[in-house]
Amino acid sequence: MSLKRAYFAAGCFWGVEEAFREVVGVFETAVGYMGGTADHPTYGQVCTGKTGHAETVEVVYDPGKVTYAALLSHFWTLHDPTTPDRQGPDVGSQYRSAIFFTDEGERDLALAEKERLDRSGKYRRPVVTKIVPAGRFWRAEEYHQHYFEKMRRRVRPVR
Repeated sequence: MSLKRAYFAAGCFWGVEEAFREVVGVFETAVGYMGGTADHPTYGQVCTGKTGHAETVEVVYDPGKVTYAALLSHFWTLHDPTTPDRQGPDVGSQYRSAIFFTDEGERDLALAEKERLDRSGKYRRPVVTKIVPAGRFWRAEEYHQHYFEKMRRRVRPVR
């Protein structure tokens, strides 16, 4: 099996990671930081907005089972790509919408999809998602990984 990696930022990484984990063909996910200048950033540092990093999800997938185009389509459904530096109650550059491409093919698909969305009339405002080359992915602290899954295990229904 030849796995590939894709990187998406769409607000708080907990929910984005959870949504990608449910996609058939996704082998693994991790949350972390990308797009900034600080090495080995911590969650606390990223939350200040001074590192330049966005909360990012790394998606490890089997391209024989799910295409990058399908992952892109899923990405657009997970957030409002027209709000700069904000998703819901989360405000700051660390919550920006971004696609971090790893090759020219990913870049071209992402740009075409962004343009298609803008022309579709689905949104009243322009899509502000940044489409930029992937840099180093800094894995977030362990307590952030698979966060919602961990919380479900901690909270057991009373019988």
